[in-house]
Amino acid sequence: MRMDLSLAEYRALAQFRYQIRRYLHFSEEQARSYGLEPQQHQLLLAIKGLPEGIQPTIGELADRLQLKHHSMVELVDRLEKHGYVTRASGTDDRRQVIVHLTRAGARVLRQLSLAHRSELDTAGPALSTALRSLRKARAIASEAAGSAA
Repeated sequence: MRMDLSLAEYRALAQFRYQIRRYLHFSEEQARSYGLEPQQHQLLLAIKGLPEGIQPTIGELADRLQLKHHSMVELVDRLEKHGYVTRASGTDDRRQVIVHLTRAGARVLRQLSLAHRSELDTAGPALSTALRSLRKARAIASEAAGSAA
């Protein structure tokens, strides 16, 4: 395995990171325009977008957002105060807490998701181009390292 990077790889990494950051900045600003913190928006999306068969437990949602259990509980508390989520005990395990979107939560998530889908129409091609450039720079550097060996 090569331990160095070419200048093209650094540039491609920087461009990819820039495009991700632009999209995330858009996302954060959109969430705030609806009175939500970005993590609150992420939680609403995580609840709605879980794969089939996965329940929105505190533990699962904490994993999805890469948060500690107690931080997820606090996040759910804040969204519950806004009226965007409710909690219920699990049917199989009463100790388990399942988080559900309310109608208000689903409504704000829909509005945010429509804005994000529209932004992806613009940002998506730039992200794809940056990722392709990164992969191309890596392939070229690997090929050059292989022919030098």
